[in-house]
Amino acid sequence: MESRIIELEIKISYTEDMVDELNRSIFRQQQQIDFLARELNTLRQQVQSAAAPPAASLLDELPPHY
Repeated sequence: MESRIIELEIKISYTEDMVDELNRSIFRQQQQIDFLARELNTLRQQVQSAAAPPAASLLDELPPHY
């Protein structure tokens, strides 16, 4: 009976370690996701601000020989 309890305690200890490591991994991944989302928003704003104004109609422009 005592050996079963010891075996269960060992398994619980390994499980707790694994859960802790998974929590750290998830935390790091969430930090990366947050960083990438901020970068995406920054890039989106840069693209919108650098977008060229709509081109005028070619009919409104004079050919180069005029």
